[in-house]
Amino acid sequence: MKAELIELLKGGSAHVSILKVFENVKPEIRNRVAEGTKDGKTLWQLLEHMRIAQEDIIRYTLDEGWESAVFPDGYWPQSKECTDAQWNTSLNSFRGDLEYLIKFINSADFDLTTLIPHGEGRSYLREILLVADHNAYHAAQAVDIRKRLGDWN
Repeated sequence: MKAELIELLKGGSAHVSILKVFENVKPEIRNRVAEGTKDGKTLWQLLEHMRIAQEDIIRYTLDEGWESAVFPDGYWPQSKECTDAQWNTSLNSFRGDLEYLIKFINSADFDLTTLIPHGEGRSYLREILLVADHNAYHAAQAVDIRKRLGDWN
């Protein structure tokens, strides 16, 4: 089961690899809104939203003292635009948190269907699947934006 969860988190089977979605994005399109998209988000906004949400889910799962941001505003960046440094920091943090979650899965010496002690009836498995689902949803949006902006093969 652990291998399947990790495969789902990384993508590449039923959908594009989650990290490939944000590889080699041209800096000039990171802050552009693509015509025809429903919600008018930029690639920067999606990446940063995914980073914030993924971090929140992981910390909620593993740290009973974690305080989540106020939804929805606390889960989106304040600006539609970012600098190169902000982009790189967000991407590296997203990647690092994903690797952290994968290490947690691999090192868990208990049944992942176990309820989280402070998790309001939620299991570790449920939270891992939530990360995978949320990332896949927004990765598809990011691919759509890149296609519309002519930056996807």
